Amino acid sequence: MRWAALMLALLAGAALPSQAQLDSTAEVEKLERSWQQLDRQLRALDALIPTEPEPIPNRFEPAPPLPQSLLAPNAAPQGALAPDATGAPTPLALPDADELQRGTIQSLSLDQALAIAFSNNPELQAQRERVAAALAEFQAAMGTYWPRISAYAEGSTGQNSNNLNVPTGNDSLNGDPVMVKNGILQADGTPTDGPFYTPAGGGAYFNGTDNLGDAGLELDYALIDFARTPLVQAARATLEQERNRYGNQLRRLQLDVSEAYYGLQRADQNVRIQDAAVRNDLVILQDTLDMQIAGLVPRLDVMRRRAIEASDQEVLIQAMADRAIARRRLAVVINLNPEITPTASDPIVPMPDWPLDLEASLLAAYRGNPELEAILATREALAKRSDAVAAQLLPKLSLFGNASTYGINEQMYNVIPKNGGCCGTAINTVFNNSGYDWALGLSVRWLLFDAGTTSGQALALDRLAAATAQDYAAMRNAIRLRLESAFFNHEASLAKLASARRGVAAAIEAFRDVRLRYQTGLSSELDLSITQERLISSLVQRLDAAVDVNIAYAQLLRELLPVPRDPNAPFAPQLTYTSDPSS
Repeated sequence: MRWAALMLALLAGAALPSQAQLDSTAEVEKLERSWQQLDRQLRALDALIPTEPEPIPNRFEPAPPLPQSLLAPNAAPQGALAPDATGAPTPLALPDADELQRGTIQSLSLDQALAIAFSNNPELQAQRERVAAALAEFQAAMGTYWPRISAYAEGSTGQNSNNLNVPTGNDSLNGDPVMVKNGILQADGTPTDGPFYTPAGGGAYFNGTDNLGDAGLELDYALIDFARTPLVQAARATLEQERNRYGNQLRRLQLDVSEAYYGLQRADQNVRIQDAAVRNDLVILQDTLDMQIAGLVPRLDVMRRRAIEASDQEVLIQAMADRAIARRRLAVVINLNPEITPTASDPIVPMPDWPLDLEASLLAAYRGNPELEAILATREALAKRSDAVAAQLLPKLSLFGNASTYGINEQMYNVIPKNGGCCGTAINTVFNNSGYDWALGLSVRWLLFDAGTTSGQALALDRLAAATAQDYAAMRNAIRLRLESAFFNHEASLAKLASARRGVAAAIEAFRDVRLRYQTGLSSELDLSITQERLISSLVQRLDAAVDVNIAYAQLLRELLPVPRDPNAPFAPQLTYTSDPSS
């Protein structure tokens, strides 16, 4: 019914057919049938609109206030970001409710945002750690050219139980008198057993305690190792790979920060444009109400102005939400503390023309590109690892040596002879022994057969190295596409900006004229609405063109920005590119 009532009201306000056109009864009936058909169609359309849980507000009620949850993140900045507030939050910490509730909005420039990002960004910090890890791996590989010297010491104590038995005696051993029965005569000529005589079946039982100690040095030095040099070269290539990835990370981070900052500038300015549109709607609506009271305009103009004001307020609300999101996006990229919400302090200033033509830009982008050099370093690392694996099939010559000293203490107790005894005079209850030893020699190790395991591993690494050639080609094409897209967008944005400036100037003058004509009754409200919409669209188009100029420039700069490969080297952000005449 809402659609039907609206269309009938529009029809009621339209010009009626002339008397000459209604002379024929057939024509009148035809017109009535058309109205009835139109009414049925409007009723059908009205039935398609879902019912709302809340009743439709009165058309003359003021607009409801904006929610506080949307106004708070869109508040004006409380000041510039202080240097002591730029520290990064703890990596493994989560923000608590107090930190989120006491949030502050502070402004910063693009240079400040870049400096904070290069210090705080977690992805960049992680890449710095990867470079340090690769450097440590390379240093470890270099250590294989030196010998390995180890010191060791060990000690132990333990108890043992011994049960000795001699099945055969020793009295027939070479007739030695000390080992046979009656082998030694006393002074009076009486024979006695030999001191070491053991009868057949004799035995003894005793317990013992052993205390052992050993200490020394070991030397191991690979004199000839065909896998060592390729492993060192692979570690060096891996280090170069991570360093080039760090340089590329700097480029990408500067682009991410620039795009987030320019996006925040766009969101800020869009809120201003939409807010101005809503304020202008309210002024025109008041003028229309006054003119309706004076009988100068129909009720249709008032309803149209209210609809336009409500629509523009919807756009303003969305623009405010976009600005709140843009502020948080910048805070995430530069990794600010959770209680700080940044806003842009720099005005929107379009970047100048790109100083290079397309061909020179492409050549400069390919020259020394860290993305391409990282792929080449990866290829080199894989090739050297393949050589190292294949070298395992070759002989390896090593020098080894050791020197040690030792000490042994044995204590025996509970000595019990059995069946005539065994070894009684040879058993000492306390026994100490000490000494030293050393050894020096060469060892050769040569893998003769492993069922193709080593050759298969080397072949797999060779295929991975071959695959990097295609990765290089794909990255080369991607770089060209990115640069050409940014180049053409930059050129187009500069041209659109010039057209948008002319369009805004003309739209402002047209809006001034049509508003004066509307107030004097020389123009309709429809002309005013169309002209106002054209003005807002022109302002947004100029804003988009100016921001797109800067974003495209930042994208071009990302492909040519000179960056260090060493994380310890200083790096200053560069917002404009200056071509080198010598290059």
